[in-house]
Amino acid sequence: MTGTATGGAPAPPAAGPARAAPAARRARLWRSVTPWLFLLAPLALLAVFTYAPIVNMLAYSLTDWDGVSPGLHYTGVANYTELLTRPELFEVFFVSGYYLAASAVQIAVGLYFATVLSFDVRFRAFFKGVLFFPYLINGVAIGFVFLYFFQDGGTLDSVLALLGRHPDHAWLGTPVSANVSLAGVSVWRYTGLSFVLFLGAIQSIPGELYEAAALDGANRWQQFRHIIAPGIRPVLTLSVILSVSGSLSAFDIPYIMTGGATGTETFVIQTVKLAFQFNKTGLASACAVVLLLIVLVVTWLQRLLVPDDRVDLV
Repeated sequence: MTGTATGGAPAPPAAGPARAAPAARRARLWRSVTPWLFLLAPLALLAVFTYAPIVNMLAYSLTDWDGVSPGLHYTGVANYTELLTRPELFEVFFVSGYYLAASAVQIAVGLYFATVLSFDVRFRAFFKGVLFFPYLINGVAIGFVFLYFFQDGGTLDSVLALLGRHPDHAWLGTPVSANVSLAGVSVWRYTGLSFVLFLGAIQSIPGELYEAAALDGANRWQQFRHIIAPGIRPVLTLSVILSVSGSLSAFDIPYIMTGGATGTETFVIQTVKLAFQFNKTGLASACAVVLLLIVLVVTWLQRLLVPDDRVDLV
């Protein structure tokens, strides 16, 4: 008979690979979980202070709550029906046209100064600070400053008197002049934001492109048209979105300067009055929901018409 080898039983397989597999799985698990651990705090803050209030606003818009009573009475879409059947509640959107026109001026002025100051000019740092400084001032302070600036016999009238002009009308006394004045204040305040956004985008463009364009004989306008304009397209899209949403939700400056009088009431001012002056919190919540939907639709249309394509100049 043949017997087994005298070397004894075969050696068991090594335990190293068996222990390495669970360790690798744990490592992969930690790698997938670690980013969410870092995002836990900001996501919690976002949910508590953004999404939860939006859900409450949607719930209040379906009730007739007055903001004081402990009980809520469900009314369905009655608030939205009232919004659609009362044209005066939507007439305030025409005031947003002044701020929309002002936002176009703001973008144009900010882009102009960002382009000029992106090149080597004298006192460049000084002008950057001058342009951005108004955006750092509190909106309430700006409202009070320009309230005295536009009042009868105020700063503007005094300057015009030195130039030989003596206007005989109140700058905030008629709907057209008041809205134009308020829109001008908005341009003065927010041009610095557009300027900084455009300047950062322009400075991110490689300098070799300007050198190559200069060697080819391109002037400043040609450099702007073929290098700067394509390079800042994503930032320009962002600025347009911010300007449109800001023009629809203008509040602090017109509220401080006129309180919505003389035809300067915006949709947000009307919403605040409905909630805190007329105790119609349910209707005011419906107004806020409608404004949110309008901003989202406008943003979606803007992104649809002007897609955010990847720009590669190099």
